[in-house]
Amino acid sequence: MAKVGLFFGSFNPIHIGHMAVAGYMIEFTELKELWFVVSPHNPLKKKNTLLPDYERLLMTELAIGDDYRLRASDIEFRLPVPSYTIDTLAYLHEKYPSHEFIPIMGEDNLYTLHRWKNGEELVKRYPLIVYPRPYTSKPESALLDKILAAADIRFVKAPLMDISGTFIRNGIRKGKNMSYFLSPPVWKYISEKHFYEK
Repeated sequence: MAKVGLFFGSFNPIHIGHMAVAGYMIEFTELKELWFVVSPHNPLKKKNTLLPDYERLLMTELAIGDDYRLRASDIEFRLPVPSYTIDTLAYLHEKYPSHEFIPIMGEDNLYTLHRWKNGEELVKRYPLIVYPRPYTSKPESALLDKILAAADIRFVKAPLMDISGTFIRNGIRKGKNMSYFLSPPVWKYISEKHFYEK
């Protein structure tokens, strides 16, 4: 059974921090493949800052290039919006029964599981691979403690990279050269399309 990591995100835009995490997962864990699941709308984020779905999917494909172990997935584009991880996993499990799917998340997201749809059920069905995020602390929550106690959490020591889509978008809007934080094909595409400039 192929072990496939699912890296969920808006990837608005996908940057070298995302790619470093993906590279670590594919080289230093048991995962054979990693799918970037591009989300049309994260229920915990404002939608008005998002580029169109297929532009973010295309940028993800540009960042991946020809690495056959990585895939940009538009699976959530065809599911009800807003998208919930538990529903996406159920759909993927039915569609690809020969795959073992393992969600990948940052430590900051781990500590929001009590706010997720069916968070308790999610951790009962699926293990989680968790990478460190800077300035992260666990909130006081009895429900979160219960969820974490039942979870199969596999912490990994991926390098800390304090880069965010917000930082990149703000830099571009201010006229900064943000090419150092993006793969060259993604930066070229953003520049040609004048994304995030306003």
